[in-house]
Amino acid sequence: MRHGRDPQAEKNERRTALTVSDLVDAFATEHVATKCKARTAEAHTAALERLRSAHGGAKAESVTRGHIAKMHASLADKPFAANRFLAVVSRCFSWGVDRQLLPEGHLNPASRIQHYEGAARERYLSTAELARLGDVLREGETVGLEWSPDETKASARHAPKPENRRTLLDPFAVAAIRLLILTGARMREILHARWNYVDFERGVLRLPDSKTGAKPVYLSAAALAVLAALPRINGNPFIIAGGKDGQARVDLKRPWAAVTKAAGLEGLRIHDLRHSFASVGAGASLGLPIIGKLLGHSQPATTARYAHLDADPMRRAVESIGATISAAMGENAAESAVVSLRGK
Repeated sequence: MRHGRDPQAEKNERRTALTVSDLVDAFATEHVATKCKARTAEAHTAALERLRSAHGGAKAESVTRGHIAKMHASLADKPFAANRFLAVVSRCFSWGVDRQLLPEGHLNPASRIQHYEGAARERYLSTAELARLGDVLREGETVGLEWSPDETKASARHAPKPENRRTLLDPFAVAAIRLLILTGARMREILHARWNYVDFERGVLRLPDSKTGAKPVYLSAAALAVLAALPRINGNPFIIAGGKDGQARVDLKRPWAAVTKAAGLEGLRIHDLRHSFASVGAGASLGLPIIGKLLGHSQPATTARYAHLDADPMRRAVESIGATISAAMGENAAESAVVSLRGK
């Protein structure tokens, strides 16, 4: 106690007076705005505002697991959003304890609430689906994709004849889709990429920033061919040029909707191309560490979701060991064994 003041008592008083709205404001200003990427910050903000709307005027210490569980349950029809809400609230209260805005040992109200299992949204394209996607992209960039008028509208009677109902896809949009499936990169990483990031000699797209910081995107011969075929627009530094001078393409919503409809892949998300890239690598037994590096994952646990797709790690291991032993012996052990058996 100094000059009649009790610092600890004052700190306790501030904690007691802290409302949920105060905590949200502090977390948003000091953490979300400074530590999160734009799209992550947008998702965090939506979850925090949902919390503020329900309990903003309540004391932060008074929010219970029951309160948060009820909010989580109200989002049962949107399991992915529900689980994300839970994660953001948990992080907010943990941050409050770390910053001593809440007392040490304060029970996190978002803890021990079971997540919705149906929220996993990974989808992997099969070989047949990849073939359909490729066919539609080629059709869209050459003769165009067919479209049908809305028969419920009066303007449908003035629609062109069926043989003339085709729309060419923007070549930059087609290139973006191809690069996404061939690299496993995130959509913004491709849409915001510039020509000066590309190292054609080494086959690398060097991104100065991404969701996980600076990262290389490795380019296969197929990806390099896509880049080599794209025209460069004077005054536009972006690989995927947009409609406005000097700007990148903003999104792929319209061409992606047309492509997935024509390919019979409704419901497939752009991000599923990244999952499909990873699934092909896992199925080829390339190993999760390598796949993680290709995707730019900062944590091995993030790549672990693809472990079940590894075709047969035991088969891969025994083949590797057998090949090494066979080479060391200077012979093909398998063929020698077959010859030996045939001679008996």
